[in-house]
Amino acid sequence: MSTIIDNLKKITARVAAAARRAGRRPEEVTLVAVSKTVPVARLQEAVAAGQSHFGENYLQEAQPKIAALGPEITWHFIGHLQSKKARGVVELFHLIHSVDRVKLAQALEAAAARLGKTQDILLQVRLADEESKSGASPEEVPALLQEIHHLPHLRLRGLMTMPPWLPPEEVRPYFRRLRELRDQLLAQGLLPPEATELSMGMTGDFEVAVEEGATLIRVGTGIFGERR
Repeated sequence: MSTIIDNLKKITARVAAAARRAGRRPEEVTLVAVSKTVPVARLQEAVAAGQSHFGENYLQEAQPKIAALGPEITWHFIGHLQSKKARGVVELFHLIHSVDRVKLAQALEAAAARLGKTQDILLQVRLADEESKSGASPEEVPALLQEIHHLPHLRLRGLMTMPPWLPPEEVRPYFRRLRELRDQLLAQGLLPPEATELSMGMTGDFEVAVEEGATLIRVGTGIFGERR
């Protein structure tokens, strides 16, 4: 059975190859290990193998893991976030990938202000016509960005998307569309110049995402195996 260290080596090599195919540097891509349902002991194996970025979907599940792994780890909140959980998430997470509405942004702003923190966030964009998926539509994004601009304790770092469950080549257009949307918003001055991050790509399609410009990829089963 493949070990976590073996899996990390293989994924890192695949990321590097995909980056080079696109004329990019592998260092431009950060691997976020999605640790939902993964016990602390297996996360510690990944840390020992050099992994330092982890992504969690649920605040309650993440809390003991964050306490166990210590302050050297960078934590990404990647799940749908309820406004009432804003304070707990702001306390513990470095980057929130799933901001998709004004009410949530305002709750995060209030929490960050109380904690004296500037919270890094990504705007989640829904590019497919799937009602079950969270995210602002491309048409809603400019107005949402205008609102976030007035929230001084939030720092926008870029965009995130979750495409439909399709074969890699069929999701490529969604990744390309997110990159094009980011570039368009930057050109229009609606995104700050430093907001260049693109969180896209998971275990089944991260190589295509890297080829299309991903800077953050979210890989769970490819590292830890199937969830139990």
